[in-house]
Amino acid sequence: MTTTLEFADLLQLIDERSTAFRAAVASAPSLDVQVPTCPEWTLLDLAQHIGEGRRAWAATVAAGPAPAKSAAEGAPAAPREREALLAWLAESTEQLLDALRKAGPDRGCWTWWGASQSPQTSGAVARHQLQQIAVHTYDAQVTVGAPEPLPAEVALDGVEEFLSTCVATTSAWPHKPTAFDFHATEGHSWCLTVDGDGARSTRISAPGTTPVAAADEGPNAAGVSVRGTASELVLFVYDRIPADSLKLDGDRDLFDLLQAWEPEE
Repeated sequence: MTTTLEFADLLQLIDERSTAFRAAVASAPSLDVQVPTCPEWTLLDLAQHIGEGRRAWAATVAAGPAPAKSAAEGAPAAPREREALLAWLAESTEQLLDALRKAGPDRGCWTWWGASQSPQTSGAVARHQLQQIAVHTYDAQVTVGAPEPLPAEVALDGVEEFLSTCVATTSAWPHKPTAFDFHATEGHSWCLTVDGDGARSTRISAPGTTPVAAADEGPNAAGVSVRGTASELVLFVYDRIPADSLKLDGDRDLFDLLQAWEPEE
């Protein structure tokens, strides 16, 4: 199974995860129930975040490389009535998908990530949007008491996408150089190296397979490694499940340093 999805697959999976999100909202006893994984939000707040965010990114993709004007200006608020809210969410998803279809994967696009390993293209936006809706679908499912693991193909791409988009930077790591290894039980592994040149991720060989990278050699040998299903790894890096849910070897305090790090960009 590859860890990088084709553009058409990204769009299909965004649609599928969005449908699963709406299903969770539809099954909730109340829209005012608190979201355990986002305790500052109710389920209605989460739904508003999803809908407004997809509409904002639809406008951003349509604008190309230039920053888009706020999609919230003059836009109606999210409905509070459930059926109307579900229809509004579906329309929000379709606006994003339509903008992505029209742009294609290679068109330049404004993004909030700059000196990362992810390009500033509509394809990269689609890749990140899939992870956003997948993780928030998990949030909604937890809220209604029916959490499900992220689909394997989504999660396998999600580990790499998080490291290359949300963590990779050219800002210097302010601590002793080290590395973080992530091993998915599905057979894929990644290494995040942090040093004076910043943070960058690479695919590495899974334990017991033919080496594809020498990430375990030299001064940046892994200070800590974490192992779990791809879904567990994604939920861990997005702070949805605790470290104790996975198998960690090495200095787990390094994860605290990584989480607290604020690159100067």
